[in-house]
Amino acid sequence: MKANELGQIPVLMYHRIVKKPERPLDRTVKELHDELTRLAKGGYQPITAAEFVSGKFNVPAGKYPVVLTFDDSSPDQFALDAQGNPAPDTAVAVIQQVANENPGFRPTATFFLIDDIFGMEDEQAAAGLKWLLQHGYDVGNHTKSHPNLSGLSEKKVQDEIGALEDRVVQLTGAHTATLAYPFGAVPRKEKWAREQGGRYAFQGIFLAGWRPSVSPFDEEFDRWNIPRVRSEGKIKENDCTKFCSTAWLEYLDKNPAERYTSDGDPNTVTFPKASEDRLAKEYRGRARTY
Repeated sequence: MKANELGQIPVLMYHRIVKKPERPLDRTVKELHDELTRLAKGGYQPITAAEFVSGKFNVPAGKYPVVLTFDDSSPDQFALDAQGNPAPDTAVAVIQQVANENPGFRPTATFFLIDDIFGMEDEQAAAGLKWLLQHGYDVGNHTKSHPNLSGLSEKKVQDEIGALEDRVVQLTGAHTATLAYPFGAVPRKEKWAREQGGRYAFQGIFLAGWRPSVSPFDEEFDRWNIPRVRSEGKIKENDCTKFCSTAWLEYLDKNPAERYTSDGDPNTVTFPKASEDRLAKEYRGRARTY
């Protein structure tokens, strides 16, 4: 199976999932369904952002991990119907549908939340987040009001991140493990976003683009600046011919040696011996080469 757990992992970035796109980052319900189906048929297995940054994930042998991330917690991403199931045409409903259509494809994703959590009031939001967490989904921090953090003071950066974290803890009883910068904009000092005296302490922070991430076991892995790939097709008028999901997935299909391929054992890190110098020191005790 040519396992290579030092290969690249695509972290896909989604926003609104709608029937009729109005904004450049919108994707239709059909486009989401088609892209997830492509991932399922192509041997990809979703993992959460928290699992990814921790280096603790269990992907079947020969499969390729992929991280599905949704920004801004818009109502089209998740809602529950009267029966307590994901509402039709929401992102979660589509994920569940693709998993049902492709046995073995894990239904999971990470939702980077802002203060308006899926357009729900507090009681609804608490029930919705409980459903997500109980069904293997993950939530992350995307700040309270989605500002550009690069121009804010230390206090304002920490208030934006901390206020959203406080709300998530209030609703779920648990902290988030990851943050995604709004607009991919980094504060003047990165440490402001990483932790604040017990209020929040992240294991990893995600950017807004533009390429797959290196493996979390690679010495080049920077958990505080993890790149993502925006989900979009090949559109001639912009840079998606090179930098969006369609192009990158095609690239990895054509260059499989560069892609992370699982050995099926979460306790080992397997890779070709020629790549041995790339393994981060903390994982050398788990190394298995060939």
